[in-house]
Amino acid sequence: MVLIDKKATRLYVLDTNVLIHDPAALYQFEEHDVVIPMTVLEELDKHKNGIREIARTARQISRTLSELTAKVSFDEIRRGIPLTDAYGHSGRLRFLCYSDLKPLDHLEESPDNRLLAETCRLRDERPDASVILVTKDINLRVKASALNVPVEDYLNDRAFSDSDAMIEGAKVYAQAGRDGAGLWESLNVEVAVERIDHHIYYRLSGAIPADWHVGMLVSDSDNGADFEAIVREVAPSSACLQLLTNYRHHDGVWGVHAHDSRQNFTLNLLMDPQIDLVSIAGNAGTGKTYMTLAAAFQQTLDSKLFERIVFTRAPIPMGEDIGFLPGTEEEKMGPWMGAFHDNMDNLLRDEKDGTSSWSEGATRQLIGSRVQIRSPTFMRGRTLNDTFLIIDEAQNFTPKQLKALVSRAGRNTKIVCLGNVGQIDTAYLTANTCGMAALVERFRDWPHAGHVTLKSVERSRLALAAEELL
Repeated sequence: MVLIDKKATRLYVLDTNVLIHDPAALYQFEEHDVVIPMTVLEELDKHKNGIREIARTARQISRTLSELTAKVSFDEIRRGIPLTDAYGHSGRLRFLCYSDLKPLDHLEESPDNRLLAETCRLRDERPDASVILVTKDINLRVKASALNVPVEDYLNDRAFSDSDAMIEGAKVYAQAGRDGAGLWESLNVEVAVERIDHHIYYRLSGAIPADWHVGMLVSDSDNGADFEAIVREVAPSSACLQLLTNYRHHDGVWGVHAHDSRQNFTLNLLMDPQIDLVSIAGNAGTGKTYMTLAAAFQQTLDSKLFERIVFTRAPIPMGEDIGFLPGTEEEKMGPWMGAFHDNMDNLLRDEKDGTSSWSEGATRQLIGSRVQIRSPTFMRGRTLNDTFLIIDEAQNFTPKQLKALVSRAGRNTKIVCLGNVGQIDTAYLTANTCGMAALVERFRDWPHAGHVTLKSVERSRLALAAEELL
């Protein structure tokens, strides 16, 4: 992106894709003016017909603009319609309409080139202000930079900046302090221990680290930790930690045991009745789906805490789409459920003879009666009660789509989002704009949510070599 020397007065010219991407973009520029050219209004009009998501968004934007213009006079529209955001910042909305617009030299007629011509003319008419084109179109940004037109990407949709990273949900103090000091030597706090309802709590008072947040793992080692706890309460000078259950040995979850602190933390989050939303990130082979299914079966088939398990994922192909799939909803989702069936085979495998009971009719019928495989396309309008909902490949959902899925939660429902922001197959999504990044950041301090990024990888030599060499 080209660096721009911005003046005090700024006019942000919005491209159509910005409004489609975020219908509330009008209110995201604080005290500065927002300009919508006539070219953008014409493109919105072309997109408004149909039942696709882009058509619904275009109609929503048109309704918003209609409501804003219906409350003011023609003179006020010419001066600019006042826009006030949630923080009290007041800018103005202006429309750009030129009846004698001349196209830019040597450029053919197209919506993008007309938008550039409108921006250039506005820039020439307002030398007192910084006129900046805002667009999600990378090629248009390159073209604008080449024509000396100030241009920016729309950044308000990012959960965090490029210089930051998604939180890991864990703080490991192994060898963290000076001279190899561990957890307690690294913290300048006073500790009081108490036992409440079979749980052990550590009450800390003193200088609490600024990066601690509710639902975070605090451990003194990645492997073989002596102390592992979850942050239940945190303030600048106090915190409350609850000691975690050790799922490494006898206390497994449906036969699944943790191998390190992060996996043990994951199983604790999955089994914790106080946690309604769990997000688990990590590379392939870290056990995300494996541990989640084990916890789901433990709480559905054994403990009877939930009545059913609903498994869904974004049907986004990694390569070319193979086309139409026949059958019912579950049969159409079958090809996308490879991870589910692979992990079911591993969970039900007999270690003695190496066979799996997943292929047996009785086992398949028992589990099939409690497990529903659903497409996210048909989830809108549903309310899921007494359900353990697993959303796989959550990084391929937009924030709006993931919000629609999470808001399906009804009474006694637990939602688990699995994903890897390093493997995104959806066009226009990045590691800091995808739905999973937004969900982790928004629910960071909610006491009934937890997030962990898994590190340990149990993969073959070939898979690890492919990661390094290809």
